[in-house]
Amino acid sequence: MAFRVKTLLTLLLLGSASTAAQAGDTIKIGDLNSYKAMVANTQPYRNGLDLAIAEANAAGGVLGKRLEMVYRDDGANPNEAVRAAEELILRENVDILTGTILSHVGLAVADFAKQRKMFFLASAPLTDKLIWENGNRYTYRLRPSTYAHAAALVPDAVKLKKKRWAMVYPNYEYGQSAVATFKALLKQQQPDVEFVADLAPPLGKIEAGAVAQALDDAKPDAIFNVLFGPDLAKFVREGNTRGIFEKREVVSLLTGEPEYLDPLKDDAPKNWIVTGYPWYLIKTPAHEVFLKDYQAKYKDYPRMASLVGYATGKALAAGIKKAGSTESEKLVASFADLTFDSPAGPITFRGIDHQATLGLYVGHTGVNDGKGVMTDTVYKDGAAFQPSDADVRKRRPLD
Repeated sequence: MAFRVKTLLTLLLLGSASTAAQAGDTIKIGDLNSYKAMVANTQPYRNGLDLAIAEANAAGGVLGKRLEMVYRDDGANPNEAVRAAEELILRENVDILTGTILSHVGLAVADFAKQRKMFFLASAPLTDKLIWENGNRYTYRLRPSTYAHAAALVPDAVKLKKKRWAMVYPNYEYGQSAVATFKALLKQQQPDVEFVADLAPPLGKIEAGAVAQALDDAKPDAIFNVLFGPDLAKFVREGNTRGIFEKREVVSLLTGEPEYLDPLKDDAPKNWIVTGYPWYLIKTPAHEVFLKDYQAKYKDYPRMASLVGYATGKALAAGIKKAGSTESEKLVASFADLTFDSPAGPITFRGIDHQATLGLYVGHTGVNDGKGVMTDTVYKDGAAFQPSDADVRKRRPLD
């Protein structure tokens, strides 16, 4: 019996030592996202992130260690996201937090990261508050903000020379922020513009018929749309049925992304000016390599979220390598003005507000072979659509 007990203890100690050695050879990254609520976005995101992590590990890892992703669903809910983040730190012993897509969820995780002094790379939430009013030293953001999205579309909106504009947007932080920025920037360049309607249905609960009727009653010359997902699909189909978009220009955030165009099929809007991701039109060498590798691994084409996920992985590998550590304070310092390569070209994290300069693809929508597509594209560098340093300092608290 004594021998058996001694042997058991020896095996347990060896197992513990093996686990510790394995943990010491691994950098664990905890990702939070709305995997159940927004599958069309988050599965491509995870595919892109996994591809980048696999490439880093195949090249020897980072700092001689293997990168390991630990995924958790945030329930599309701020409270659930914070609980999941706590579990990732306490139970999974992750070194870094990343992810989120919904703005209110991203804000909650950013505040949690601030309280825990834990480095957090927010991949995709678009709210301006994440980097400005609610910005903190531990949070960086990869995807362009609502400000950058709106600012990239304003030059095209000005060229339309339309006076009466109607706004359609989901009534939460992302939509409110995008519309406020678009109005302010458009008014600066076209002082005589009028905003004749603000239609803000609750997220996921649009009454498309009522919105379409209100638009018809307002008689705008042009529409600025910020709806996405199922709300966008309902709005587009109702608008097509009623002829709302005939003889009216539409400028729209996100609509050119496959995540939102694909479900519409031949109902996709025609000739809207949009931000999007026309992977089939992008011919740069860096993107062609990414496209080839992605299709080879997943037997599918990338979505916008795939690009964001892949760039997230590349940013993490570059930031950890520069820091020479996974300590949060060292990561905070290393990400300031960090530049890394992506399928969209070089991207830099601005030290002043922790915002990356990932740009935007802008073009028009159309239908080809029964499928919604972008018919043209211009890549606009994200560095060109940032507020001045003076404006950032007015809005962002001191760290």
